[in-house]
Amino acid sequence: MSAEPDGPEDRLRRLTTIWSRAVFPVTATSLTRPEFEERLLPLARRLSQALRARTFDADEGEAVGAALVGAHCTAPEALSRSLDCVDAYLVLYCGGDGEQEDLRARSSRLQHAMAAGFARALRDRTLAEQEAIAQAALRAQGVVAQALHASEARFRAVFEGAAIGIGIADLEGNILQGNGALLRMFGGAEPGMRGRNFKEWTHAEDAPQIWRLYEELVRGEREHYHVEKAFSRPDGTALWTNLSVSLLRDADGRPQYQLALMEDTTERRLLNLRLRYEATHDALTGLPNRTLFFERLEKALNAGEGQRFGLCYLDLDGFKTINDSLGHAAGDRLLVEVADRLQSCATAPGEMVARLGGDEFVALTTGPDTEREVDELAARIMNALVAPVSVDGRELTVRGSIGIVEGPVGERSAAEVLRSADITMYRAKSAGGNRFELADPEADARAITRHGLTTALPTALDRGEFFIEYQPLVHLGDGSVRGAEALVRWLHPQHGVLGPDRFIPLAEHTGLIVPLGRWVMEQSVRQAREWRRHQGDGSAGPLRINVNLSPCQLSHPHLVQDTVEILEREGVEPDALCLEVTESALIGAEDDLLKPLRRLAEMGVDIALDDFGTGYSNLANLRRLPVSVLKLDRSFTRGMQQFPADPVDLKIVEGIVALAHSLDLAVTVEGVETGAQAEQLRILGCDTAQGWYYARPGPPERLHELALVDATG
Repeated sequence: MSAEPDGPEDRLRRLTTIWSRAVFPVTATSLTRPEFEERLLPLARRLSQALRARTFDADEGEAVGAALVGAHCTAPEALSRSLDCVDAYLVLYCGGDGEQEDLRARSSRLQHAMAAGFARALRDRTLAEQEAIAQAALRAQGVVAQALHASEARFRAVFEGAAIGIGIADLEGNILQGNGALLRMFGGAEPGMRGRNFKEWTHAEDAPQIWRLYEELVRGEREHYHVEKAFSRPDGTALWTNLSVSLLRDADGRPQYQLALMEDTTERRLLNLRLRYEATHDALTGLPNRTLFFERLEKALNAGEGQRFGLCYLDLDGFKTINDSLGHAAGDRLLVEVADRLQSCATAPGEMVARLGGDEFVALTTGPDTEREVDELAARIMNALVAPVSVDGRELTVRGSIGIVEGPVGERSAAEVLRSADITMYRAKSAGGNRFELADPEADARAITRHGLTTALPTALDRGEFFIEYQPLVHLGDGSVRGAEALVRWLHPQHGVLGPDRFIPLAEHTGLIVPLGRWVMEQSVRQAREWRRHQGDGSAGPLRINVNLSPCQLSHPHLVQDTVEILEREGVEPDALCLEVTESALIGAEDDLLKPLRRLAEMGVDIALDDFGTGYSNLANLRRLPVSVLKLDRSFTRGMQQFPADPVDLKIVEGIVALAHSLDLAVTVEGVETGAQAEQLRILGCDTAQGWYYARPGPPERLHELALVDATG
């Protein structure tokens, strides 16, 4: 019998055990290791929750770092070992099923926050110690000035035993004395330290206010100041410190000495720099990541007047195929090679390349003349991708699609710029790929609208935003109404009434076409029942409803079952329904695709071949298709709107009608707009027609009124 899998609490306990074993040996505490582990458990839980939270909160990581100081884990090794444990085990034990790349990035940011919180808490603790030392120093002014004060022994103990560097200088800046910690920081002996002047320790990275604060202090205008300052060691390396300088006055209140307290922050600074690098650079390619790119882009977009920017958004064509066929390791090597090539393309000032994730890269150029520079940058990138990439002995062809956005700064946000570039890149990809396209605001607006419609579609059906209009089908021989085609419309809250060309392709892409098509059929069959119930005895025949089927519906396994259930539920005979299928959907269709249509045709449902003549199908294939009606595309009858009619169109239509009738198929013509068209089509032998000449699509009552007019003569 297999053991129960570890739960989240068990994995959290395991992480805490590893953490406590790593940190306990370097922690000055009276607790036992199990007791110390229990103290770390709530900190591990906070890290786990922050890792998986919906919104990242750096405060959680900072709080954990500060709590380490509160638990007396103040040695540099305690922080380093804690960060190593978090880096190695937090995602492993607490990440769950989340996206690994996102979790690792968030773990890195948590480590950065822990280090910041640890540094801040340690600094506060150090400042408290410094304040105590300063107070002791103030109480010992008499010892320094008179050398006879009774508390000299206590001050000397604090001075020599302090873990931070302490130095005493006169008002001219000459070092009078330094403790052991200060000497170790500078790697020298006391004779070499004593006699030096503080003003000699300028550094290239000194903040401008440091020396202004110093002058104010020695003039007696301020009592103390606190800054971050770098010093140069004798071996040429940099020493970074938190420096506090206080003014010591004599018994009469006159400035006499200055007391400097230094905390060595070099290792912590290097650690922060490393964490900052990891948080802002892609682990695989070493390129700047999305975070750093957005920082640079926002800075560029807020540059001064007259500046411009250019952005190239690159997505590799067919990269998923490489991952799926050769494996992710091969895909990673390809990405590294592409990153190296892109880096070589953006070397000019104001240019940078970053990896946003996956196979998506961006290149940014800034300056006053980016209209020309961004085109050249895109061309360099395309040329850099021409040469194949060798991976595991295979020569892989690299192709890419680029979307370019260029313009003046200050007009758009970083998110808007990147969205426009993304939309433009997909436009280049849909045009065949291996090319670049320039952003077009109108195309962006269409894409954004299309996206908005796509996201609104799923709830639009539930909210009842769709409705159906009906266009009459008229018999060309006697002018009687024989039925209608159901045409779905979307009453959008913002965009008004939308025709099917605006949303049917989106519904097909998202799969919503199946429930939408079922709803259209239900409404249309119910309407056909009402028409037949109110139809007069003198009518030419029972009215029929034509409903369009998309290719997605045609291949749906429940098409026949849904159709039968709808007809039976509404109590309507199958001959009241005609399903229209486009010719292109049936070109080269295999028997499995035709089986549902054959079953429906055998039941008595008519099948119409819509848009006939546009799919270049083999006319001989009509024999095997279960269709009873050909709907002739309007492109063949457009030439009949004027007199005389186009003789070529007449011959084509005449031939199609003759072929259809020889196969016992009826012919319906779409797009009839004039009486001349209708008469010519009648002469050619077409059976039924629809178009604005008879009626535009409208509510069902209009068709009923037309049918009553026909019935009463």
